[in-house]
Amino acid sequence: MDIIISGLGAVGTILMQELADEGHNIVVVDVNGSKVEDAVEKYDVKGVIGNGASSQVLKEAGVSYADLFIGATNHDELNILCCIIAKKLGAKKTIARASKPEYLDLFKSEGDLGLSLMVNPQYETALEISRMLRFPSAIKVNEFSNGKVELVEFRVSEDSDLVGLSLKHLGDKFKAKVLICAAQREGKAIIPTGDFVIQAEDRLFLTATAKDISLFFKQLGWNKQAKDAIIVGGSTTAYYLCAELDRIGIHTKLIEKDRKKAEMFSQDFKKVNVILGDGTDQDLLKEEGIATVDAFVALGNMDEQNIIMSMFAASQEVPKVITKIDQLSYYDMLQKSGIYSAVSTKNSTVDHIVRFVRLMNNTKGSTVKRMFHIIDDSTEILEFEAKENFKKFDIPLQKLNLKKHLLVAGIIRKGVLITPSGQDVIKEGDNVIIVTLEEGLDDLKDILDN
Repeated sequence: MDIIISGLGAVGTILMQELADEGHNIVVVDVNGSKVEDAVEKYDVKGVIGNGASSQVLKEAGVSYADLFIGATNHDELNILCCIIAKKLGAKKTIARASKPEYLDLFKSEGDLGLSLMVNPQYETALEISRMLRFPSAIKVNEFSNGKVELVEFRVSEDSDLVGLSLKHLGDKFKAKVLICAAQREGKAIIPTGDFVIQAEDRLFLTATAKDISLFFKQLGWNKQAKDAIIVGGSTTAYYLCAELDRIGIHTKLIEKDRKKAEMFSQDFKKVNVILGDGTDQDLLKEEGIATVDAFVALGNMDEQNIIMSMFAASQEVPKVITKIDQLSYYDMLQKSGIYSAVSTKNSTVDHIVRFVRLMNNTKGSTVKRMFHIIDDSTEILEFEAKENFKKFDIPLQKLNLKKHLLVAGIIRKGVLITPSGQDVIKEGDNVIIVTLEEGLDDLKDILDN
């Protein structure tokens, strides 16, 4: 695809790298000439020096035949304006990065302001954290079919009741209707069969309803939704997170050292206990009951401080510790410290946009509704709508000639999740979740090995 990226800050640069690596034709636009020249020199991209809101600059970048324009600067208004102009000049799709809450209301549906997608980094990060707190045992949680199905990643500990259990006997031991749809073992992606035997340190990916996931984790003896949490750092992400945690009923304590920010949080969130103080002060954290809370979230501005605070929280045996980091090189350090949940506003934004681009590129009008990459991008999880062209309706899954390394992980029929067995069938109008090691499935019919 032909893609124009306006803004070569941290987000724009990462986007450029990832999309260029995936083989797209990239043109970067930035007022900083040295950034543009550096990008052109190091990567297989073209560059235009100038303001992305300039019609002349966009025309020079080839906006009239662009499949996608991305406004990725640090300025919300500029990104939106660039997208409006790009759309009018011929760009097929536009994406704007925007952080201010008021701009979320402007984006209701595709076509408003000429935007195909508006990505709010802080909001997306807050939602990611809130999903983790709903299932504290999970490393990561994603949603399919408007939240009717959850995709949960979790690690198997050495003392887990899952160790030594084959998947075909999972239903005998646990009442919850869950499906282990993928696994990572020693860095390798596996689409498991019924004979797959779970081992300690496996990373498992399961699909189920939120209710069944909660039941499954409860039967494992793992903690349910967090009841209370301490957040350190009064950032925009924290603002969105406080609102979300209030909505789902998690009692929140926020520690912020800036008086004006603390007063603002106290005024806007009556149920949040706002503490004026330094969250890196271990004595303060002890005084505020860190040893008794269900969750700790480090949202400070510095990765190093967030890591130190998180390590202290882990030492106090806080069940769920979530750390905001922007340097992913720190992730291994966190893992070795027993802290498996990390978030990044930059990478959350990039991931969201890259998923949109992949969906555009892989589907081109087909029936894919949602797509995720997991296990170092080696595995795709896709949601298809079953349309007339599938032509294999009402045939038991076990009789379908499915491709290798592929699994039907869920069938959503009239809003209800069916955890599929070999006897279940696909009907026209179903939404079908597929897990595969094969890239480039454009349509549900592509799951068949003809």
